[in-house]
Amino acid sequence: MKCAAHPEVEATGFCRNCGKPLCPECTREVRGTLYCEECLATMLGGSAAVAAPGKSEQNPGLAAVLGFIPGLGAVYNGEYIKALIHVLVFGGLIAILTTDLSSGLYALFGIALAAFYFYMPIEAYRVAKARREGEPEPASLVPQESRKPIGAYVLIALGILFLLANFGLLEREWVAKGWPLGLIVLGVWLLYNRVGRRA
Repeated sequence: MKCAAHPEVEATGFCRNCGKPLCPECTREVRGTLYCEECLATMLGGSAAVAAPGKSEQNPGLAAVLGFIPGLGAVYNGEYIKALIHVLVFGGLIAILTTDLSSGLYALFGIALAAFYFYMPIEAYRVAKARREGEPEPASLVPQESRKPIGAYVLIALGILFLLANFGLLEREWVAKGWPLGLIVLGVWLLYNRVGRRA
């Protein structure tokens, strides 16, 4: 895909706001997110809200196909932080599955890997489709504008799991039988966040 302003140059990213393909010369990066000069000027010009997204020429089908390769669908959509997190999570799940796990934990991480593998192309398709139609982007499990350090959380969680596996703690019977407790804690945390936002 060619740059919107320089048709002779290949695009290396897309504006987060309007979805325009951009070459390195046209790209303006703010905290890991790419913008075109016009959108950045609009946002800095005193407008409290981000300008309405414009239509782009992104192909949702191509985004979905590329999404089956970890991180590539997000790269196609210009979401480089999301792409890095996708690669880390996918690689981490595979690394966990190659360790000696009990059958319960192996099944849990196997299901998590399958679910995440199919989440990536669906997410890439939804983002590309929203940009192509000029609609607001759908909510993501890995929001680009979030102030929460999600990448740091992922790395810490993977590090803890690898450390436990290195010391053989994941092989103990109480961990194998107690993993549903993690699902309960996650559910309570999600419920607390949702109820807290409504209050």
